[in-house]
Amino acid sequence: MLETLVQTSDTWALLPIRLALGAIFIGHGGQKLFGWFGGYGPKGTIGYFQQALGVPPALTVLAMLAEFFGGLGVLLGFLTRPAAAGIIGVMLVAIAKVHWGHGFFLNWELKPERGHGIEMNLALIGMALTLLVAGAGAFSVDRLLR
Repeated sequence: MLETLVQTSDTWALLPIRLALGAIFIGHGGQKLFGWFGGYGPKGTIGYFQQALGVPPALTVLAMLAEFFGGLGVLLGFLTRPAAAGIIGVMLVAIAKVHWGHGFFLNWELKPERGHGIEMNLALIGMALTLLVAGAGAFSVDRLLR
């Protein structure tokens, strides 16, 4: 089973995707899980997700863990496929609960009455899907474990 999870090629071309995606999700997960980078921490995140989005606390905690530890796993190339799958799940929920109603594009003008569309979520899903299919590539813990 572990062999299937860590199977990957020796290409280094996946490294920039891993580094960017991992950094993004460590940052966002760190905001939610630890209150880093101006985030609200677990209490504030759970409260917001429950009140504004209707997401139960247990699922919010799961999302926070998937973002932070999924980002860390992707960055290091450790259990990259499950980490990428967790990130995809979080992004699909974000699209459904937050971004779908705002259309496709980001709100570049930062109009207060309008949120961001699904554009960025799709880019992140594409990056994570690439890693889910291809694995971590060279310079990864998965490659060493294989």
